[in-house]
Amino acid sequence: MNPILESFLSLLIPAVILLHLAWAPYTKVEESFNIQAVHDILVHGIPTENASEFLAQHYDHVSFPGSVPRTFSGALVLAGLSRPFVPWLSSPPQVQLLVRAILGLLNAFALLSFRRVVWKVFGKAASNWFVLFQATQFHLMFYASRTLPNMFAFAMSTFALSFYLKSLTNPNWLFSAKQLRLCFYLLTIAGIIFRSELAILLGCLVLHQLLQRVPSTGLLPFLRFVIPSGIAGAVIGLLITVPIDTFFWRTYPNPLWPEWSAFAFNTLHGHASDWGTSPFHYYFLSALPKLLMNPLTYTILIPLSVLNAATRGPCTALLAPCLSFVAIYSLLPHKEWRFIIYVVPALTACAAASAGWISTRYTKAAAYRVATWALLASVALSAAASAALLAISAQNYPGGAALVTLHNRVAVDEFFGGAPLAPRFSVHLDNLACQTGVTHFLEKGGPRLLQHASSSDDDSGKKHQRDGEWSLRADGGIDWIPYSDEEKAQKAKEEAPSSSSAERWVYDKTDDPDALLDPAFWNRFDFALMERPEKAIGKWEVVDVIYGFGGIKIVRPGEVLGTVLGGVEEGLGPRSESLRRLVLGVDERKTGWVWGALEDWVREKVMRGWWVGVRMEPKIRILKRLPVV
Repeated sequence: MNPILESFLSLLIPAVILLHLAWAPYTKVEESFNIQAVHDILVHGIPTENASEFLAQHYDHVSFPGSVPRTFSGALVLAGLSRPFVPWLSSPPQVQLLVRAILGLLNAFALLSFRRVVWKVFGKAASNWFVLFQATQFHLMFYASRTLPNMFAFAMSTFALSFYLKSLTNPNWLFSAKQLRLCFYLLTIAGIIFRSELAILLGCLVLHQLLQRVPSTGLLPFLRFVIPSGIAGAVIGLLITVPIDTFFWRTYPNPLWPEWSAFAFNTLHGHASDWGTSPFHYYFLSALPKLLMNPLTYTILIPLSVLNAATRGPCTALLAPCLSFVAIYSLLPHKEWRFIIYVVPALTACAAASAGWISTRYTKAAAYRVATWALLASVALSAAASAALLAISAQNYPGGAALVTLHNRVAVDEFFGGAPLAPRFSVHLDNLACQTGVTHFLEKGGPRLLQHASSSDDDSGKKHQRDGEWSLRADGGIDWIPYSDEEKAQKAKEEAPSSSSAERWVYDKTDDPDALLDPAFWNRFDFALMERPEKAIGKWEVVDVIYGFGGIKIVRPGEVLGTVLGGVEEGLGPRSESLRRLVLGVDERKTGWVWGALEDWVREKVMRGWWVGVRMEPKIRILKRLPVV
């Protein structure tokens, strides 16, 4: 193979993952536990004495525990891998990007390892198609760097399935058994620590191999490596998660296994259905097509991989347990595509095997040439669709955008007309802002968090509040600088002078309904990020509006796409809020006219006046409290 092409394909998946990260750098509430946990570990460190009190005072999960405990294992790994690179960064938001980039690259490495096995089993052409199909699947590329428990488990499950695929074609029984043991180890550990649904996938793989191997080798030799690998994986997983999470969740002397707690709460007690239910066919008719993206993969290529004798054996051994896992998991009423994302590499490998078989026969008949070009066209269209989805999805994080906008506007003194800045700014963050991008990494001047009615209690019943700020050290550490006793005593007045020339920021996430109806509560804040500004009691000025994705609308011939930059509350956003703004970003002054001219030309000459309008809606208003006259 051309070394330039090989280098391009090898770098394509990690590059696409990092592109998705750079274009959509903020996080949502589903990712918040792990990203906040990494922050707390990096900033505050791991206490060696008075641990319970220290964690209650400084760690986010004590104040906001969620419905079930989650493991700190993944956050510890990310924090440890991130720390050596911190000296090269200049701000906490860059640390958040670093943490996510490391997770994304871990998942990219897992996919590339799987690609190497595809090369050995199905050939070079199939491995190349695997990269092209995988890199143009939007959901996997977009979420590979997101700190969901599923994406920690995804790396381990992908490595496990690569060992499983490697075991299928090796005639050496001992080598094959060793690969299966590694597969079962990894899936068991990942299921114990991160996601319990992997136990179903593990069971399906074991059952399939049982049916395949026992007739030729007997039951006893099979059980000799299956049972020890399962027991060893379970012991290793429990030895990792139970001590770590018992410590961080402060349950000692009672041991804590978070994934069992989550399984019991969601599945055994039925609380998962509180988040909605879907019909049995959802995974097969909606989720899998969405995940695979390219329609040719699931309508033609995967069925062909089973019908074709050249690929039937390993593809059947991959598809049977993976699709059985999806079918069994479909029995649960609550469904989300991320629960079955682990099977995507296996299904993509089968599609790639068929594509490789077709493309290697390019010179043999016209039908193969047409099919190869059709496959290339489908990849290009999938890439275009993924790019559009990325541009749109990046607009779903108004909370992060609003907080960064507020910090930037205060930094250039837009609000105070050159008057001396206050020593401290207080900001109330409403529920939508907290769910769509606000993290401690984005907080400026120090992650101090006011608590109202939801302050955390330690075992003595004493209230604790996060109170301090952080700074990056040259040696790679992050120092937590607590406020002095004098400052803490005066926090109610929020007048304490800063220990440096930089302003201090105070962030409040109170969501208690009674507190939000108290006028005195609102008097504490200089700014508020609000979805519903009318709920802020007192005199406030809307100083900025953060727009977010509001849907797609087909624009008819003659219909105006939008007006030039103006406040638009409903309907189509202003022209700069149309699709070209999503692609180019906020600043269109240098290149926006080029895209605008191309957009107008394509709409007029090619689409006959029809176009796809992206409806942008106001999501969060940045409020500044007005002085009482």
